[in-house]
Amino acid sequence: MLLIKCPYCEEERPEIEFSYAGEAHIVRPTDPSKMDDTAWAEYLFIRDNTRGVHYERWYHIHGCARFFNAVRDTISDKFIMTYKMGLPRPADVEIAKVKE
Repeated sequence: MLLIKCPYCEEERPEIEFSYAGEAHIVRPTDPSKMDDTAWAEYLFIRDNTRGVHYERWYHIHGCARFFNAVRDTISDKFIMTYKMGLPRPADVEIAKVKE
């Protein structure tokens, strides 16, 4: 069983309390009506499928009911860190320190 630390509740809880909500830090288009079909399809469907460190958005369904971001290693399935929505994407140096 995976344990995920919610940065709002500040507790590690079982994975079953959470729901994966897609890749983190995807920038919304400023004016979607001006996008052609190809660009709109890329925005909606094309995501990184990273092997290794991946930035994700999660939702704490059975807790505080808030979204947060997580850094997870897709090879080991280990959560490296979690952080509140609105905070910038952690730098690789920051992640390396947490992994140690």
